[in-house]
Amino acid sequence: MDPAAAMAKLLQSLIDKAMSDIHCGTPCKVIKFDETTCTADVQPLIRTTSDDPAMILNAQALGHRYKVDGVEKEYKPSLHPGDVVMVQFADNEIRNALTGAVASPDTDRAHDRNDAVIVGVFGCSLSS
Repeated sequence: MDPAAAMAKLLQSLIDKAMSDIHCGTPCKVIKFDETTCTADVQPLIRTTSDDPAMILNAQALGHRYKVDGVEKEYKPSLHPGDVVMVQFADNEIRNALTGAVASPDTDRAHDRNDAVIVGVFGCSLSS
């Protein structure tokens, strides 16, 4: 085999591996939701290998605060098993930032499934 071709193949496999470890966002199905902690166990719905993707445990679910006609209301998520949600993955580990203070991450992970955040429910799961 040509050494340049072998090197190109090796580099491409390294690039492919690195890219498969970067997660940005994916649709998931809610398996279980904990209303107290606003976290959910979710099943990614996009298969990228021959195996089903591993579940994501304890994904944070975003709440919302709105002011309507001068009245502020807080809305906690209400997720149900089977809901299809959009899950995004933070740029860095988020655990220490959840205290509300500026904090350094404990790890150097980036775009990792352990830093999943549920940003919303797809319309297909909402009542009409």
